[in-house]
Amino acid sequence: MELNGADIVVRCLAEQGVDHVFGYPGGAVLYIYDAIYKQDSFQHILVRHEQAAVHAADAYSRSSDKIGVALVTSGPGLTNAVTGIATAYMDSIPMVIISGQVPSTAIGEDAFQECDAVGITRPCVKHNFLVRDVKDLAETMRRAFYIAKTGRPGPVLVDIPKDITLATCKYTPPRGEVSMRSYAPVVKGHAGQIKKAVQMLLAAERPMIYAGGGVVLSDASAELRQLVELTGAPCTTTLMGLGGFPASDPRFVGMPGMHGTYEANLSMQNCDVLIAVGSRFDDRVIGNPKHFAQNQRKIIHIDIDPSSISKRVRVDVPIVGNVKDVLLDLNELYAQALAETPAAPGRLAKWWQQVDTWRAKKCLAYEGSDTLIKPQFVVEKLWEVTGGNAFVTSDVGQHQMWAAQYYRFDEPRRWINSGGLGTMGVGLPYAMGVLKANPEADVAVITGEASIQMNIQELSTCKQYHLNPKLLCLNNRYLGMVRQWQQIDYGSRYSESYVDALPDFVKLVESYGHVGLQITKPADVEPAIREAFVKHKDRLVFLDFITDQTENVWPMVKAGKGLTEMLLGAEDL
Repeated sequence: MELNGADIVVRCLAEQGVDHVFGYPGGAVLYIYDAIYKQDSFQHILVRHEQAAVHAADAYSRSSDKIGVALVTSGPGLTNAVTGIATAYMDSIPMVIISGQVPSTAIGEDAFQECDAVGITRPCVKHNFLVRDVKDLAETMRRAFYIAKTGRPGPVLVDIPKDITLATCKYTPPRGEVSMRSYAPVVKGHAGQIKKAVQMLLAAERPMIYAGGGVVLSDASAELRQLVELTGAPCTTTLMGLGGFPASDPRFVGMPGMHGTYEANLSMQNCDVLIAVGSRFDDRVIGNPKHFAQNQRKIIHIDIDPSSISKRVRVDVPIVGNVKDVLLDLNELYAQALAETPAAPGRLAKWWQQVDTWRAKKCLAYEGSDTLIKPQFVVEKLWEVTGGNAFVTSDVGQHQMWAAQYYRFDEPRRWINSGGLGTMGVGLPYAMGVLKANPEADVAVITGEASIQMNIQELSTCKQYHLNPKLLCLNNRYLGMVRQWQQIDYGSRYSESYVDALPDFVKLVESYGHVGLQITKPADVEPAIREAFVKHKDRLVFLDFITDQTENVWPMVKAGKGLTEMLLGAEDL
């Protein structure tokens, strides 16, 4: 059959099982929007800013096994989307972004709303395409989805000139799986390397498991749990890996790194065999690589992306492959070895005694108050009220770290935040994406008075599509993390970190048709959260918690320092 390019785009989205597209129309994509109007295969969500469209599609993917899709117009539509694309790229999130482009004949002529979409996005996408012929459009769309979800996942951009969406050609349905000769990511790990890893772990006296976002992205949580069970080793998960191993398990030692726990960091530094599973030894996790290298240890590194292995630290046993597949093989081989030669009783007793000594520091303890709302207390009460079962999105800053530290995630894909890029303003659009992928779920947004204002216009989108997350604003009237660094490293010179002239959030939220509550007393924290999740279950609720302005995130490893050089509180300054 003959179809125009716009109809082909819509047909391809339906082929891929797309249920929702987040977007904002403009001149270059009007033929696509006309085709959307005539179909019923998926729902389009009209956001209020293109950045929010990409963030929502990103969270849709993070919180499910589906690929998020965003649709934006040319020029400023595309440039507004770049922050969202870069956010997804840094965290390896599979996503497809369709951008409109000026007509083919106008490309390079400085046409109205023209920009070089391919050039602008090249550094922050896994791949991008500029479609030059309508006959290539269907195959390009299929390749985009294939590339986005295979190997190390990531966002893929398809830039489509307006004349291509109008041109027609014969449409050919898909024929089997997409195959690309130049793109064949390794899935299975090398058997010899896996055997070396098993032997190394069996001989370890102080083993440590360090898991990252790759565990979540490859749906390998069950396999990670089995590995911990088999080895008996302590397990730490990065910010992106939270929930990949249950926080309630006594073998979980918390998050490592800059704001990680004392026991996680000391275990990372003092183990004799470290197995890194879908994690990348980034600066926020290991601090100074030279300091990390001071202690001799054997390192096993499992990752789908060979370029991530030995990038920041030298490893002894590199294993390239999909985390889930590698762990399946490694666990099987480990179990066989234990069946043949059972581990000696109490083999790791001395190691665990040391870990428990570090744990006894209780590094996450904080001083409560009867008069000031402590932000940590709010997160703890949220965890209690929701039973630890909510999807939690966050913006970026102190509140993000408190959410990671005090909301104990037992399941993967429940913690949705910007890790690598650290993008403020993602919390609310993230919640929109989560709710479209998980419509019956409880969704909480942990945000701050500065972050929320970066995409607060999406309260309008939530009203239009009956999306009802609960927003918990830890309002300390400061750019909190900036203020903390200024206090510690800049002589308490708070340059432009105090937020003045804040709106009345209750009135603002109510003007969008939602429920707003302001909480100023610690005794009212839990009742307010319960009111939001029970009484107003079917409403968007904004909880404005006026919190202690002086509270900092502890522990803390300062930039350039090593994992053992931790500040545990103000007394260490």
